[in-house]
Amino acid sequence: MTLASPFEDSSAEAQQNSASMVDVWFGTSTPRNGLSKGIYHGRFDPQTGQLKGISLAAELSSPGFLAKHPSGKMLYAVGSENGTASVVAYRIEGAKLTKDSSVPIGDGGSAHVAVSRDGKVVLTAQYGAGSTACFQLDENGSLLQRSDLQKQGPGSGVVGRRQDSSHAHWCGTSPDNRFVFVPDLGMDKVVIYRLESDNGKLTPHGFGNCPAGGGPRHMKFSPDGSKIYVLNELALSITTFDYDAKAGTMTPIQTVQTLDDETKAGEVFNSASEIRVHPSGNYVYSANRGNDSISVFRVSKDTGKLTRIQVQALHGAWPRNFNLDPSGHWLLAAGKKTNSVTIFQINPDTGMLQYTGNPVFVPQSICVLF
Repeated sequence: MTLASPFEDSSAEAQQNSASMVDVWFGTSTPRNGLSKGIYHGRFDPQTGQLKGISLAAELSSPGFLAKHPSGKMLYAVGSENGTASVVAYRIEGAKLTKDSSVPIGDGGSAHVAVSRDGKVVLTAQYGAGSTACFQLDENGSLLQRSDLQKQGPGSGVVGRRQDSSHAHWCGTSPDNRFVFVPDLGMDKVVIYRLESDNGKLTPHGFGNCPAGGGPRHMKFSPDGSKIYVLNELALSITTFDYDAKAGTMTPIQTVQTLDDETKAGEVFNSASEIRVHPSGNYVYSANRGNDSISVFRVSKDTGKLTRIQVQALHGAWPRNFNLDPSGHWLLAAGKKTNSVTIFQINPDTGMLQYTGNPVFVPQSICVLF
């Protein structure tokens, strides 16, 4: 695999400041003596599918996952400041990030970060501690304080070591912002909280039950909010739920495998990592580490259930994260172990992926955020 130049000529990029270009931010891992120094920025052209101008936007240790304020003016990262696990807020200033504020998490490192849809709070999921935290924001999106911390509960114990205790892995709100959802790999449940964003408080509300030993990792809503798709890391499967928005409850209706058993048997190790829903609602995509691929699913218009239609090779290694561009025409996948972002064109009629052959160097990338 030949990677495009890691750092394009920024002056040349400035000359190509097309209105069609969109910003892309990359969270990374930063091992000692590694290639990455923090959060990176690039510009993506949805007309051509080209990713250019990769540059360091802010130095930070282990800024794994990123989230943007609804205003588009602030970016949040979970990382380490002087050895302390923290949420850090940055003002977005073109291709650069300027630190605005930070607050210690106070319960270990976070696996994920999200912003409420009204822009009033930031949420984090702590994998090691098995907790969900809430942080209040001021009217400009600056971090004020940690306003709540909820411990999740005991692990299911189905898969030894991985499920001996709670492992919160993702966090996000319902479309109406009334509830917070936290897939917990250790519990085999999606933990649901009622959100009071005005005062930054979480109230336990219930659970969504995933298959025993599945290890729920990430989840996404369908565009109309009627379905929830939960990716199970350990079982490499997706469980589809009917969602009752008024009650804030989720009921499982289907579980499908992201890879067949024969394929999984061909590798020493496999685990599922990320899930995305196409803006049309017609397709769902998930990533497979080990097999290093993206699985594509067609969504039934009648039931919301999934049918796997493609497994596309990543052309990179260890896809911890990927994302769809705002147009829904392209998929960008981060290959952590190959320091690469590979680009796929999405067929608008079938949802299937076609590799473009233009991988781009992004060091230790593990999060793609438009």
